[in-house]
Amino acid sequence: MTRVAHAPRDGTAAAGRFPGWLYLPAGLGAAVLLLPLAALLVRLDWAGVPAAITSPAALQALGLSLATASWATLACIVLGVPLALVIARSRPGVAAALRTLVTLPLVLPPLVGGIALLALLGRTGLFGEVLAVWGIRIPFTTAAVVIAQVFVALPFLVISVEGALRTAGTRFEGVAAGLGAGRFTVFRRITLPLVAPGLLAGAVLCFARALGEFGATALFAGNAAGTTRTMPLAIYTAFNGAGVSEDTAIALSLMLIAVAIAVLVLMRGWRADAPR
Repeated sequence: MTRVAHAPRDGTAAAGRFPGWLYLPAGLGAAVLLLPLAALLVRLDWAGVPAAITSPAALQALGLSLATASWATLACIVLGVPLALVIARSRPGVAAALRTLVTLPLVLPPLVGGIALLALLGRTGLFGEVLAVWGIRIPFTTAAVVIAQVFVALPFLVISVEGALRTAGTRFEGVAAGLGAGRFTVFRRITLPLVAPGLLAGAVLCFARALGEFGATALFAGNAAGTTRTMPLAIYTAFNGAGVSEDTAIALSLMLIAVAIAVLVLMRGWRADAPR
Protein backbone atom coordinates (compact mmCIF):
# COMPACT_ATOMS: atom_id res chain seq x y z
CA MET A 1 0.00 0.00 0.00
CA THR A 2 1.31 3.38 -0.95
CA ARG A 3 1.79 5.66 2.02
CA VAL A 4 0.51 9.18 1.45
CA ALA A 5 2.63 11.92 2.94
CA HIS A 6 0.69 14.60 4.68
CA ALA A 7 1.96 18.17 4.90
CA PRO A 8 2.32 19.45 8.44
CA ARG A 9 -0.74 21.37 9.49
CA ASP A 10 1.08 24.19 11.20
CA GLY A 11 3.65 24.61 8.42
CA THR A 12 6.54 24.58 10.92
CA ALA A 13 8.50 21.80 9.23
CA ALA A 14 7.94 23.33 5.80
CA ALA A 15 9.09 26.70 7.03
CA GLY A 16 12.33 25.18 8.32
CA ARG A 17 13.38 23.78 4.94
CA PHE A 18 15.97 26.30 3.77
CA PRO A 19 19.70 26.04 3.03
CA GLY A 20 21.77 25.83 6.18
CA TRP A 21 24.32 28.35 4.91
CA LEU A 22 21.67 31.07 5.23
CA TYR A 23 22.29 31.01 8.98
CA LEU A 24 25.61 32.80 8.33
CA PRO A 25 24.24 35.99 6.71
CA ALA A 26 21.27 35.85 9.11
CA GLY A 27 23.66 35.82 12.06
CA LEU A 28 25.70 38.66 10.57
CA GLY A 29 22.53 40.68 10.06
CA ALA A 30 21.53 40.15 13.69
CA ALA A 31 25.05 41.15 14.77
CA VAL A 32 24.85 44.39 12.78
CA LEU A 33 21.67 45.27 14.66
CA LEU A 34 22.56 44.05 18.15
CA LEU A 35 26.30 44.55 18.61
CA PRO A 36 26.19 48.39 18.62
CA LEU A 37 23.51 48.27 21.33
CA ALA A 38 25.51 45.71 23.27
CA ALA A 39 28.59 47.93 23.03
CA LEU A 40 26.56 50.81 24.43
CA LEU A 41 25.52 48.70 27.41
CA VAL A 42 29.12 47.59 28.01
CA ARG A 43 30.37 51.17 27.78
CA LEU A 44 27.78 52.42 30.26
CA ASP A 45 28.93 53.24 33.78
CA TRP A 46 26.09 51.51 35.59
CA ALA A 47 27.12 52.84 38.97
CA GLY A 48 26.80 56.38 37.71
CA VAL A 49 23.48 55.92 35.90
CA PRO A 50 21.26 57.20 38.75
CA ALA A 51 23.30 60.38 39.11
CA ALA A 52 23.52 60.85 35.35
CA ILE A 53 19.81 60.59 34.64
CA THR A 54 18.87 62.72 37.65
CA SER A 55 21.22 65.60 36.82
CA PRO A 56 19.50 68.94 36.17
CA ALA A 57 20.47 68.95 32.49
CA ALA A 58 19.21 65.40 31.95
CA LEU A 59 15.94 65.98 33.79
CA GLN A 60 15.40 69.19 31.87
CA ALA A 61 15.93 67.45 28.52
CA LEU A 62 13.78 64.50 29.58
CA GLY A 63 10.93 66.69 30.78
CA LEU A 64 10.98 68.75 27.59
CA SER A 65 11.04 65.61 25.44
CA LEU A 66 8.11 64.01 27.25
CA ALA A 67 6.07 67.21 27.15
CA THR A 68 6.67 68.00 23.48
CA ALA A 69 6.21 64.37 22.42
CA SER A 70 2.88 64.26 24.28
CA TRP A 71 1.64 67.45 22.61
CA ALA A 72 2.86 66.21 19.24
CA THR A 73 1.03 62.90 19.71
CA LEU A 74 -2.18 64.72 20.61
CA ALA A 75 -1.84 66.91 17.52
CA CYS A 76 -1.22 63.83 15.37
CA ILE A 77 -4.41 62.22 16.67
CA VAL A 78 -6.50 65.34 16.01
CA LEU A 79 -5.09 65.78 12.50
CA GLY A 80 -4.28 62.21 11.55
CA VAL A 81 -7.58 60.44 12.22
CA PRO A 82 -9.58 62.66 9.82
CA LEU A 83 -6.79 62.46 7.24
CA ALA A 84 -6.71 58.66 7.48
CA LEU A 85 -10.50 58.56 7.10
CA VAL A 86 -10.35 60.71 3.97
CA ILE A 87 -7.67 58.48 2.45
CA ALA A 88 -9.47 55.25 3.33
CA ARG A 89 -12.79 56.42 1.89
CA SER A 90 -11.41 58.08 -1.26
CA ARG A 91 -11.31 56.59 -4.75
CA PRO A 92 -8.27 54.36 -5.38
CA GLY A 93 -6.40 56.91 -7.48
CA VAL A 94 -6.96 59.76 -5.03
CA ALA A 95 -6.15 57.51 -2.07
CA ALA A 96 -2.87 56.41 -3.67
CA ALA A 97 -1.81 60.01 -4.30
CA LEU A 98 -2.70 61.11 -0.78
CA ARG A 99 -0.99 58.10 0.74
CA THR A 100 2.20 58.89 -1.17
CA LEU A 101 2.22 62.47 0.06
CA VAL A 102 1.50 61.45 3.66
CA THR A 103 4.30 58.88 3.75
CA LEU A 104 6.84 61.19 2.12
CA PRO A 105 8.29 62.36 5.49
CA LEU A 106 9.13 58.72 6.24
CA VAL A 107 11.62 58.51 3.38
CA LEU A 108 12.93 62.08 3.49
CA PRO A 109 16.05 62.78 5.56
CA PRO A 110 14.94 64.59 8.74
CA LEU A 111 17.26 67.49 7.91
CA VAL A 112 15.25 68.07 4.73
CA GLY A 113 12.13 68.28 6.90
CA GLY A 114 13.80 70.95 9.03
CA ILE A 115 14.76 72.99 5.97
CA ALA A 116 11.22 72.64 4.60
CA LEU A 117 9.72 73.87 7.87
CA LEU A 118 12.07 76.86 7.84
CA ALA A 119 11.05 77.60 4.25
CA LEU A 120 7.43 77.59 5.38
CA LEU A 121 7.54 79.23 8.82
CA GLY A 122 10.98 80.84 9.00
CA ARG A 123 11.52 84.59 9.23
CA THR A 124 11.64 84.86 5.45
CA GLY A 125 9.50 81.80 4.81
CA LEU A 126 6.24 81.45 2.93
CA PHE A 127 4.12 82.18 6.00
CA GLY A 128 6.87 83.52 8.25
CA GLU A 129 6.61 87.12 7.08
CA VAL A 130 2.84 87.14 7.58
CA LEU A 131 3.22 85.71 11.08
CA ALA A 132 5.91 88.28 11.89
CA VAL A 133 3.43 91.08 11.19
CA TRP A 134 1.27 89.67 13.99
CA GLY A 135 4.28 89.34 16.27
CA ILE A 136 4.37 85.53 16.03
CA ARG A 137 7.75 83.81 15.82
CA ILE A 138 7.79 80.03 15.61
CA PRO A 139 11.35 78.89 14.74
CA PHE A 140 13.70 78.22 17.66
CA THR A 141 10.86 77.97 20.17
CA THR A 142 9.28 75.05 22.01
CA ALA A 143 6.37 75.24 19.57
CA ALA A 144 8.85 74.60 16.76
CA VAL A 145 9.91 71.37 18.50
CA VAL A 146 6.29 70.18 18.57
CA ILE A 147 5.74 71.11 14.91
CA ALA A 148 8.90 69.27 13.84
CA GLN A 149 7.83 66.21 15.81
CA VAL A 150 4.36 66.28 14.26
CA PHE A 151 5.89 66.50 10.77
CA VAL A 152 7.94 63.32 11.22
CA ALA A 153 5.48 61.36 13.39
CA LEU A 154 2.13 62.03 11.72
CA PRO A 155 2.61 59.43 8.94
CA PHE A 156 2.84 56.63 11.51
CA LEU A 157 -0.60 57.39 12.90
CA VAL A 158 -2.20 57.94 9.50
CA ILE A 159 -0.87 54.64 8.16
CA SER A 160 -2.00 52.71 11.25
CA VAL A 161 -5.50 54.20 11.31
CA GLU A 162 -6.00 53.93 7.56
CA GLY A 163 -5.08 50.25 7.67
CA ALA A 164 -7.57 49.70 10.48
CA LEU A 165 -10.28 51.54 8.55
CA ARG A 166 -9.74 49.44 5.44
CA THR A 167 -9.82 46.26 7.49
CA ALA A 168 -13.05 47.27 9.26
CA GLY A 169 -14.78 48.19 6.00
CA THR A 170 -17.99 50.21 5.81
CA ARG A 171 -20.64 47.56 6.52
CA PHE A 172 -21.33 48.58 10.12
CA GLU A 173 -21.27 52.27 9.22
CA GLY A 174 -23.84 51.58 6.47
CA VAL A 175 -26.10 49.72 8.88
CA ALA A 176 -25.94 52.53 11.41
CA ALA A 177 -26.69 55.13 8.74
CA GLY A 178 -29.60 53.02 7.52
CA LEU A 179 -31.04 53.04 11.04
CA GLY A 180 -31.04 56.83 11.03
CA ALA A 181 -27.76 57.69 12.76
CA GLY A 182 -26.15 60.94 11.71
CA ARG A 183 -22.67 61.12 10.21
CA PHE A 184 -21.00 62.37 13.37
CA THR A 185 -22.83 59.75 15.46
CA VAL A 186 -21.64 57.03 13.08
CA PHE A 187 -18.11 58.37 13.30
CA ARG A 188 -18.17 58.59 17.11
CA ARG A 189 -20.10 55.42 17.95
CA ILE A 190 -19.08 53.08 15.12
CA THR A 191 -15.94 54.17 13.28
CA LEU A 192 -13.75 55.20 16.21
CA PRO A 193 -14.42 52.06 18.31
CA LEU A 194 -13.67 49.86 15.30
CA VAL A 195 -10.30 51.48 14.67
CA ALA A 196 -9.36 51.88 18.35
CA PRO A 197 -6.56 49.23 18.27
CA GLY A 198 -5.00 50.83 15.19
CA LEU A 199 -5.38 54.27 16.73
CA LEU A 200 -3.67 53.19 19.94
CA ALA A 201 -0.86 51.52 18.03
CA GLY A 202 -0.40 54.60 15.85
CA ALA A 203 -0.39 56.88 18.89
CA VAL A 204 2.31 54.82 20.58
CA LEU A 205 4.43 54.86 17.42
CA CYS A 206 3.88 58.63 17.13
CA PHE A 207 5.03 59.20 20.69
CA ALA A 208 8.12 57.05 20.25
CA ARG A 209 9.05 58.72 16.96
CA ALA A 210 8.49 62.20 18.39
CA LEU A 211 10.56 61.34 21.45
CA GLY A 212 13.52 60.34 19.26
CA GLU A 213 13.26 63.14 16.69
CA PHE A 214 16.54 64.96 16.07
CA GLY A 215 17.27 66.25 12.56
CA ALA A 216 14.23 68.40 11.82
CA THR A 217 14.21 69.70 15.39
CA ALA A 218 17.87 70.72 15.27
CA LEU A 219 17.38 72.85 12.13
CA PHE A 220 13.94 74.25 12.81
CA ALA A 221 13.97 74.62 16.60
CA GLY A 222 17.65 74.89 17.48
CA ASN A 223 19.37 73.58 20.58
CA ALA A 224 18.62 75.95 23.44
CA ALA A 225 18.73 74.42 26.91
CA GLY A 226 15.32 74.40 28.57
CA THR A 227 13.56 75.56 25.42
CA THR A 228 14.37 73.25 22.52
CA ARG A 229 17.06 70.85 23.78
CA THR A 230 15.27 67.51 23.83
CA MET A 231 16.90 64.20 24.77
CA PRO A 232 18.39 63.49 21.31
CA LEU A 233 19.81 67.00 21.17
CA ALA A 234 21.20 66.65 24.69
CA ILE A 235 22.98 63.47 23.60
CA TYR A 236 24.38 65.23 20.53
CA THR A 237 25.48 68.20 22.62
CA ALA A 238 27.27 65.98 25.12
CA PHE A 239 29.35 64.26 22.45
CA ASN A 240 30.33 67.65 21.06
CA GLY A 241 31.83 68.71 24.38
CA ALA A 242 29.14 70.98 25.81
CA GLY A 243 26.19 70.73 28.14
CA VAL A 244 25.67 67.40 29.87
CA SER A 245 28.48 64.91 30.35
CA GLU A 246 29.20 61.93 28.12
CA ASP A 247 27.99 59.55 30.84
CA THR A 248 24.70 61.42 30.92
CA ALA A 249 24.46 61.13 27.13
CA ILE A 250 24.96 57.37 27.29
CA ALA A 251 22.41 57.11 30.09
CA LEU A 252 19.90 59.10 28.05
CA SER A 253 20.60 56.80 25.11
CA LEU A 254 19.78 53.85 27.34
CA MET A 255 16.51 55.53 28.31
CA LEU A 256 15.57 55.99 24.65
CA ILE A 257 16.35 52.31 24.00
CA ALA A 258 14.13 51.38 26.94
CA VAL A 259 11.29 53.45 25.48
CA ALA A 260 11.71 51.78 22.10
CA ILE A 261 11.59 48.32 23.69
CA ALA A 262 8.47 49.29 25.62
CA VAL A 263 6.84 50.44 22.37
CA LEU A 264 7.62 47.13 20.69
CA VAL A 265 6.19 45.20 23.64
CA LEU A 266 3.00 47.26 23.60
CA MET A 267 2.66 46.87 19.85
CA ARG A 268 3.05 43.12 20.15
CA GLY A 269 0.32 43.01 22.79
CA TRP A 270 -2.10 44.90 20.54
CA ARG A 271 -1.62 42.61 17.56
CA ALA A 272 -4.47 40.14 17.45
CA ASP A 273 -2.38 37.64 15.49
CA ALA A 274 0.70 37.88 17.66
CA PRO A 275 1.91 34.52 18.96
CA ARG A 276 1.38 34.08 22.70
